[in-house]
Parts: sequence; structure tokens; C-alpha cells
Amino acid sequence: MRVGLLGTGPWALRTHGPALAAHPGVELVGVWGRRPEAAARVAAEFGARPYGDADALIDAVDAVAIALPPHLQAPLAVRAATAGRHLLLDKPLAATVEDARAVADAVAAADVASVVFFTLRFDTETEEWLERQAAAGEWYTGRADWYGAVFSAVGSPYADSPWRREMGGLWDVGPHALSVLLPVLGDVTEVRASRGPGDTVHLTLRHVGGPSSTAVLTLTAPPAGAGVAVEFRGAHGVAAHLDGLRGSATDAYARAIDALLAATPHPCDVRFGLRVTEILAAAEAALGE
Repeated sequence: MRVGLLGTGPWALRTHGPALAAHPGVELVGVWGRRPEAAARVAAEFGARPYGDADALIDAVDAVAIALPPHLQAPLAVRAATAGRHLLLDKPLAATVEDARAVADAVAAADVASVVFFTLRFDTETEEWLERQAAAGEWYTGRADWYGAVFSAVGSPYADSPWRREMGGLWDVGPHALSVLLPVLGDVTEVRASRGPGDTVHLTLRHVGGPSSTAVLTLTAPPAGAGVAVEFRGAHGVAAHLDGLRGSATDAYARAIDALLAATPHPCDVRFGLRVTEILAAAEAALGE
């Protein structure tokens, strides 16, 4: 499969690019970015061609991989899907429900494949653990806490990200939390949210059938207090999964590429990305009440 990479930031350089260049099932044809010099640099790093026009790159490939802020990803994804290109997208799918729905509608109309890279769902150990908890059932409650230190630690490559500054932990690490809570506890029927220090958001969710869950989401935790914790409690006792990603992000992204190449739809497609966006938007609205 011939793939074009849209995006030239740290995530593209550290994760998307290396995985695409190394994967035996795809050819990384070209790279486009908002800054031509960055596109040239990333393309040279991975043996691809820099493109000065996104649509020209879309026309030259079978699929696009997008590593851009959500408000830029969504319209480019619509253009690519409309052109009949398969989509390997990042989370969150979009910055608004309207934009996320436009992507899902374009994918459905064009009948193309889509995968949204919810990182933990492509981490082998984590996905197998989630499958065991979903099969066990009878969970009373759960929690998924993401204490990120992007803006409080020194030297984070993502600290200069304007969209993360604007949208905060709710939109950056909230998708991680929802991606592990929903497959185990079911869809969300009720959303409550309150603010903590910095960009911290506390979520309280009700799920189909009655279970509840909570999530603490932030990018401004003190570095010494940063970390991830996922836990479910119920009839079977307590199931805990700490520290988040067990393997590397590049390895997880390689499995996302595998999912795009597979003939069967993946649970983390644009429809799931849309649902996560809807829940995030509901939480944002609850913060304003």
C-alpha cells in the first residue's frame, strides 16, 4: 500500500515516520507539512519525497497517515476519503463533533478503511488485558487517570504544541482514558466534569447498564506525580493496569498499520473516533455549566 504522511511535528518524526518507513506492507511515498522545509527534512529522514501540496500527495497514494492537530486533521481526512484513500488517523479525530461526523460520513460514503491510533489499543499487552476484562464483565466501576507532565516537565517535545495548550488534557489524554473504559464498561450515557488545578479535568461517567467510571486528565501534573493508572472493580475483585503503554509507541503504530491493511474493520475506526469526540464535547459543555 502506497502511503502519504501528512504532518511533520515530533509525533510524526518519532512515531508515524519510523513505523511507516519500516513496515514491510507499505511504501512511504511522500510527506507534506505546513512548512516546506520541515516536510523536506522529515521526507529525507525516511527516504520519501517532500510534497508542497497536500492534494497532490493524496492523489499519489492509496492511503494517508495524518499526524496533525485535530482541527487540521479532520478536513484533510474528508478530502482524502472523498478521493477514495484509506485513512490512518490520530486521536482525537477532530476538535468538534461536526468535524468528526464529517469524517465518518466521508469514510462511509467512499467505503474506505479507517483506523484511529488510540495508542493503548494497539499495545499488545494492554489490548489483551482489556479483552480479558471485557470478557469477565460484571464490573461495578472503573477509573482511568492520565497525569501527564507535558507542560510542567523540562524538555518535552510536545510542550510547544498550540492545540494542546488550548485544548488541554481533556482532549489530549482524554481519548486515551475513553479508549480503555468504553470497551470494558460500555458506551457512555451520562457525563459530568469539573476543573482542577491547571488544565486538570475530573470526569464522572455513567455507562450502559449502570456501571460508573471516573478519569483525571491533565498535562500539567508535577513531574514526580506523573503517571497512568487504569482500574476496574466488581464481582471478580480488582483488576489494575498501571503505567499505560508497555511497549513502544512505534511498535503500537506498526500494529495500527497492520489493522489498516487487514480486510476486517477495526474497533478503533472513525465511528469510534466520532463517539469519543462526542463524549469529549459533552465534557467540555459540562465544564461550562
